[in-house]
Amino acid sequence: MSIDEILEEMDELLDKSGSVPFMAHKKIIDGERLRELINDVRLNMPHELKEAKKIEFDCQRILNEAKINAEAIIRKAEERAAQIVSKEAIVVEAKKKAIDMLTKAQAASKNLQQNAAASVNKILSETESYYTKNLQQLKAVKAKITGGSN
Repeated sequence: MSIDEILEEMDELLDKSGSVPFMAHKKIIDGERLRELINDVRLNMPHELKEAKKIEFDCQRILNEAKINAEAIIRKAEERAAQIVSKEAIVVEAKKKAIDMLTKAQAASKNLQQNAAASVNKILSETESYYTKNLQQLKAVKAKITGGSN
């Protein structure tokens, strides 16, 4: 059962519970069932956290791969530029081509890194939003259970 389903069941438990006489804002609930649901939340949280860590690891891997690819592009461009420069008859042309290749490689590298960073940022923002929403729902359920007092 997912955390959302457990929270929904907690909500239903509160909705179906009767009020304490002369205290409409207080509820009588099945404590044992509520404890089971809370334990279910605890059991599901490590799975959710493992998923977030996996996402974070994948993002870091993507960034590292992008950096390695960018470095390889730059290294190849520098090697090619060195080969061209070594030929005396076309030294001027070689320098122009080398600079152009290096600029394109750096632009491609920067673009690749920016795209990877944007992707990582989006995934982390979605994960943060998901956990913020679940935390707000847990707080709301807690507030309902405790009658709004802490």
